[in-house]
Amino acid sequence: MLDIKIIRENPELVKKNIEIRGCKEKIELVEKILEIDKKRREIKKEVDRLKHEKNIITDKIAKLEENFRKEEIKKVKLLTENIEKLEKEFNVLTKDFKEIMLKIPNIVDESVPIGKENVEIKRFGSKPKFNFKPKSHLEILKDFLDAERGAKVAGKGFFYLLNDLVLLDLSLIRYAIDKLTKKGYHLVIPPYMLKREAYEGATDISTFEEQLYKIENEDLYLIATAEHPIAAMFMNETFLAEKLPLKFVGFSPCFRKEVGAHGKYTKGLFRMHQFHKVEQFVFCLPEQSWNIFEEVQRNAEELYEDLGLHYRVVNIASYDLGDMAAKKYDIEIWMADDEFRESGSNSNCTDYQARRLNIKYREKEGQAPKNFVHTINSTAIATSRTMIAIIEQYQQEDGSVKVPYALKPYINKDFLFRRE
Repeated sequence: MLDIKIIRENPELVKKNIEIRGCKEKIELVEKILEIDKKRREIKKEVDRLKHEKNIITDKIAKLEENFRKEEIKKVKLLTENIEKLEKEFNVLTKDFKEIMLKIPNIVDESVPIGKENVEIKRFGSKPKFNFKPKSHLEILKDFLDAERGAKVAGKGFFYLLNDLVLLDLSLIRYAIDKLTKKGYHLVIPPYMLKREAYEGATDISTFEEQLYKIENEDLYLIATAEHPIAAMFMNETFLAEKLPLKFVGFSPCFRKEVGAHGKYTKGLFRMHQFHKVEQFVFCLPEQSWNIFEEVQRNAEELYEDLGLHYRVVNIASYDLGDMAAKKYDIEIWMADDEFRESGSNSNCTDYQARRLNIKYREKEGQAPKNFVHTINSTAIATSRTMIAIIEQYQQEDGSVKVPYALKPYINKDFLFRRE
């Protein structure tokens, strides 16, 4: 969430920021939060005054003789009732305050393109040259991806991955982990479920909730990405500045309801209810975050480049950023139908996510926390979409797929999906 001081001191900046994100309906929240904030501060000031008055009278009572205490005790009782009444009002306002603050989006970085059009900033490699008509990954995976039986036991959007497709999935996971742990990233498998409090801190659950699987009769949700439980890992904790940046590479399955979303490409492995992902996540000092944002982007690009895949990077426009990110890059893979489609994202959330989760840092042990950390999250590899790129870009005329050189240490084959 934003620092309330920003909203108090520059409400027009916050309103303009909401406008350039394309969510004008949220502009009215700025005036609402200012009104609630003013009332909360007025009540707090009055409660502090009444408590001070109560303390004075209480001290006075202790010094009075029994005959003179009765009237003063009545005053204390009345003050106590007034304080309790005001504190109840304050608690209601605080609940409303938090709910609205969680809905006001992060400040967009000045380098983000304004509007709806993403801007391409890099392209790597070139289209594969085929002397035959290339097939889609679904055609190639006819005997290795069982959608029919997946739907039978779990519903549309779930699949059985078989034989060589499993090997490819697992090899990509290990490949990404090995590359990032060598760079000093700490390996973590997070919980696959989160409580609502943690999820509300990690992301805008009001808009993300339609994608989440809720555990019936439990305060638990299946995670949509490892980013969320890693972000919440240090909820309500304070780092020593010298320990930052703290870098993680997390692996998890991801569970999402987004299959079949209107207007979105949904074929095969591209949009699934369940898939694997290796995620980069960094907690850092504010002055470190933009350099680290570029660092994790370079890490992700190296993974694709070492795999020899044709991709491009786009700077995401303000309308498509979501509430959390101040800036976001997407890596988009080239597919056999000659389209680029998203395979991963990299976001700098500045202090917005950490403020929601109450994650701070202090300069020295024993000192008061100085400020909130910054958080950066980036997809290293979402295996399902990376498998599409490999299958469609490395396909052979006989329907087999050449194994990229970078995956040879993990797959003891030169070709996958060969029919005997």
